[in-house]
Amino acid sequence: MNADKRILAVLEPDIVPREVIERATWLAEIEGAGLEILLCDPDVGPLSETLFVSNEAREIAERIREVQRQMLDDFAAPARERGVEVVTGILDRRPLADGIVDVALDRNPLYVVKGTRYHSDAERASLLDTDWHLIRTCPFPLWLVKPRPLAERPHIIAAVDPVHAADEPAELDDRIVERAKALAAASGGEVHLLHAFQPLAGIGAAAALAFKPTPLPAEEISERLEREHRRRLDALAAKHGIEAGRARQLPGSPLELLPWVAREDNADVVVMGVLARSVRSRDVVGSTAERVLDQLPCDVLIVRP
Repeated sequence: MNADKRILAVLEPDIVPREVIERATWLAEIEGAGLEILLCDPDVGPLSETLFVSNEAREIAERIREVQRQMLDDFAAPARERGVEVVTGILDRRPLADGIVDVALDRNPLYVVKGTRYHSDAERASLLDTDWHLIRTCPFPLWLVKPRPLAERPHIIAAVDPVHAADEPAELDDRIVERAKALAAASGGEVHLLHAFQPLAGIGAAAALAFKPTPLPAEEISERLEREHRRRLDALAAKHGIEAGRARQLPGSPLELLPWVAREDNADVVVMGVLARSVRSRDVVGSTAERVLDQLPCDVLIVRP
């Protein structure tokens, strides 16, 4: 085991904790890494840290800490039994996402592994959820766990955009595919590329009105664009040694296609990319990852350029 390599498992007791530990332990095993389990409970800190808290409140906080330490030992036991070196800690900072990122920056993990759940409309609208913030700010590969087991040979979908229609730099696609390939190589899994090509739906009628009496050849333009998308997808696959048969281009929105393909293929994990943009453009920061997260039936791995 390499002492310099570790997986950071972010544990929230009410969000699939057993699955998070299982996934993080599996990653530690295939990567030859250690495991750090970080139990998150930001509600306990105020009971013991301010000057105006009573002795009774501090005693309650300490009893809760004892229970948390026992929980950590229980969660760590299966990984230790499998020969993984485990350390544990407790995080009670608010906002939780900022505390997680600070710990990650100090630990430099191979992966940050965290459970995820369905998000309400209010959470999506406010963008205040911890998952949203981590998608936007975590500088390390972020593995969001759903409550289902991985296959022995995981089916990995790398969601790419080789024409950079969303203003994504080419290196992001490279990072997505490289991360997916590394995961497949370590686990015996298989990588499939998926590019959702958005056709020029409805352009014909608009073009006929805008360009009379010489209408725009919309169908011809659409076919050329589709061929160009396919050419670039094939080039990306060839660059990374992915067989052409495992690089799919489908017409439609990624928000609809990614969940559908993941279900049809019984995918184990979808690898996606996000970019950091300014707060003013937060509606496009990682928008696909954020908007599709709840719809995907499998785990999601977020990477950055």
